[in-house]
Formats: sequence, C-alpha cells, structure tokens
Amino acid sequence: MTRMIVKRLLVSLVVLWLVTLLVFVATLLLPGDPARAILGQQATPERLAALQHQLHLDEPVWQRYLTWLGGLFTGDLGTSTSTQGPVTTLLGDRIVASLVLLVLAAVIATPLGLALGTWSSMRRGRAADQTVSGISLVVAALPEFVIGVALIVLFATTVFKVLPSVTLTAPGEPVWRQPSQLVLPVATLVLVVTPYITRMMRATMNEVLDSGYVEMARLKGVRERTVLLRHALPHAVGPVAQVVALQLAWLAGGVVVVEFLFRYPGIGQSLIDAVSKRDVAVVQAVTLIIAAVYIVVNLLADVVGILANPKLRTEASR
Repeated sequence: MTRMIVKRLLVSLVVLWLVTLLVFVATLLLPGDPARAILGQQATPERLAALQHQLHLDEPVWQRYLTWLGGLFTGDLGTSTSTQGPVTTLLGDRIVASLVLLVLAAVIATPLGLALGTWSSMRRGRAADQTVSGISLVVAALPEFVIGVALIVLFATTVFKVLPSVTLTAPGEPVWRQPSQLVLPVATLVLVVTPYITRMMRATMNEVLDSGYVEMARLKGVRERTVLLRHALPHAVGPVAQVVALQLAWLAGGVVVVEFLFRYPGIGQSLIDAVSKRDVAVVQAVTLIIAAVYIVVNLLADVVGILANPKLRTEASR
C-alpha cells in the first residue's frame, strides 16, 4: 500500500510540474506587453526598456521559466507589477479568506451529500427518494452564478433582506469578523457541490445494498443498522471519495465565480483583478495554487479510497 501511495505521489508531482509549464506558456500567450500595460501608451522607450529589465522580460523564455520555477521552491512567487510588492504578501490574507470559504463549504457539503444519498437509497422508489433525486438533478443543472443570484434575490435584495449581498469586510480585517457575510457565498458553494455527492452516493449505495454480501448479512439476521454501517458504507465510501474529491477540487476553481459575484476578498477576486491589470506574476501564482489544491485533493481521495476499500487494500498488499 505504501508503494501505491508513493507511486500516486510521484505521478502528482509530475502533473504539477506539467501544470507549471502550461501556466507559464499560457501567460506568455496573453496579448499585449506587460510593461506597456503598466506604464501606459505614452511611456518612453527608455522607461519601457528599464521596466522590462526589472521584470526580466528581456531575458530568454527558458531562463525566465527556470527563474520562476526556482522561486517556487523557495516560496518566492514573484513581484506583482500592479503593487510592486511580493506576490506572497499580496495573496497571504486572500488565501486565508478563500480557505475559510472552501473549508466551510466542504465541511457542510460532504456529510450533507453523503447523508442525503444514503437516506435516499434506503428509501429507494418511495416519495422521499424521488423528491431528493428530482431536487438534486435540478440544482445540479444550475450554474453557480445562477444559484448565487437566486440566493441574493431571496435573502439580500428583494424578498427577505436579512443578509448582505456583498462582502463588507474592510481591508486587512478578517472575513470571519462578520459571519453573516459568509452565509450566501458558502451556501452557493454547498448547493453547487452537494447534488453531485448525493447522486453518486445514492447510486453507489443502491449497488452495494444489492450485493451478495449485504444480502447474506441480512439473511443471517444482522440488524439493518449494522448492515448499513459495517457492510454497506465501507464499500460505498471508496468510489464516492473520488467524486467528493472532484467536487472539492472544483471548489478551488469555482470559487473564482462566487468570489466575483459576492465581491469576496479571496484569491478568485485577485485572479480577476490580475487579469484585468495584466499582472502576470499574480495570474501565475493563483492559477498554480488552484492547480496544486486540485492535485492534492485528488491524491488524498486516492488514499482514502485505498484505505476504505478492502479490495484495494488487498491488491495493494500483494
């Protein structure tokens, strides 16, 4: 099992390196000159040349990539062209703010989706099962910005007006100082992620509950609660872990839209601002952070799947 986990880790590192290549090449393909975007169209050639030298734009592409890659290993994400300060300083508080949003959404959505999927499966074919399946299908079909706008209309602007429609945190103030402003962004992410987990958990539990070993346990007179907890759930968690990982990894990228919608001061908002200002260093850093989160979450899902599935544990031990 250790060899299998190490193998997955090595593959993840290779994928992360390939992501650095893609991110660097993609920023090179952005239209316009970063130096001219900063100084404006009236900048003199001398000032442009000086800024290009400062930003290492006059160096060969391969040298710029190696310099940037070497900085990643030392925690240096570069210098922001819009603030003239380190990217790590610019993104520090914003990363924390986004993590608060993502962790809250994950902590709520994961057990909620697993519980709803299991509850629906235990009532297969009944009205409760059909209701959960229908609602989850409709919500899963809605984009995150539609859900966010609907929540704003319902709870912030038109109907109830009990929650703020945008984030009201002052610069430098932690977002958790005003918990009410977290409700709508977190609820949007939860409503986007939960239906997929619910539907996958329901389908997996239906398959497991129809399996021979569950039927044998029931024939032996084992209580239904024990059948569910000991025989069904351990076999269902492994396959569902992959879906949960994909949805939690999606949160790292999908948070960009949600943060823009609610004017939330996270890395998603930083990415949008950096693209509009042609701040290449920030674009590279945020994109790489999102990709790294995606890879790490999927790696953890693989480990959970191995540990939770007896078949995979047996194969890994051979």
